[in-house]
Amino acid sequence: MQSTLTNEGLVAARSLSRTSLLAHLRAFWAVTWREWYHFVRYPTWVIAFVIWPILFPAMYIMGAFSLAGPQGTGITRFTEVTGTANYLGYIVVGTTVWMWANTMLWNTGLVLREERMRGTLESNWMSPTSRFFFVLGAGPVHAATMLMFVFATVVEFRLFFGTQFNANLGTLLVVALCSMPALYGLGFSFASLVITAREANTFVFLIRGLVMIFCGITYPLSVMPAWMQSVSTWLPPTIIIRAARAAALNNAPLSSLTSDLTLLLIHGAVWLSLGYILFTLIERSARRKGSLGSY
Repeated sequence: MQSTLTNEGLVAARSLSRTSLLAHLRAFWAVTWREWYHFVRYPTWVIAFVIWPILFPAMYIMGAFSLAGPQGTGITRFTEVTGTANYLGYIVVGTTVWMWANTMLWNTGLVLREERMRGTLESNWMSPTSRFFFVLGAGPVHAATMLMFVFATVVEFRLFFGTQFNANLGTLLVVALCSMPALYGLGFSFASLVITAREANTFVFLIRGLVMIFCGITYPLSVMPAWMQSVSTWLPPTIIIRAARAAALNNAPLSSLTSDLTLLLIHGAVWLSLGYILFTLIERSARRKGSLGSY
């Protein structure tokens, strides 16, 4: 009799687990659909995806033109340092990865702030859905919009500057997928800070400033002082930019980037763990204090 009850309990627990998983997936889909509907509701946002891919790198490209010299004499030294003479592609890949990482940090970190502004954070937080689905649900929409951004970048630089890309698309896709855990881990940390600080602007500005200075989005790391190079090796965007350049400019096969991809996965595991712990601790503290609805 006891064995029968135990088996029935196990079956019920498994059934409840499956039901709970399906409920979480439905909630995830609902959040994703809401974010997509909100995006297409304001189509003027697309203008930014047309302007910024060409506007942001323009100042670095003009500087590169002047450094290369009228006859392109500076390109020889650039090739010696970077291994490629395609300095336009070098800058474009670096700035594109920077904008992609910057967008992911902004969007992930500000999800809860937007919920506050809409007046839906506290009511959604009272539902039995996992808190992470409120943050992760916007991920597919952000990924789709960034594909639009990357496509616009490639088209515009081919048209206006004649930039050539010798890309291995399969390797680029793997690099992007391996980069997401680390970036989402950082995003979770920002989302946690929003709960207490009620804004993430300062933290995002700090991180993107560090990336611009230390990660070599427009110049090789070898031109920096040794201590800055040491710092840069610990930053995930450095690895992302290096791997993306190899795949986009040199048609690098997946096997040649094994070490970089492994490092990205290790960073992803560390940052996701830290983000999860920080998010859980701060969210519990906010619920105890009753500060979730404050703005």
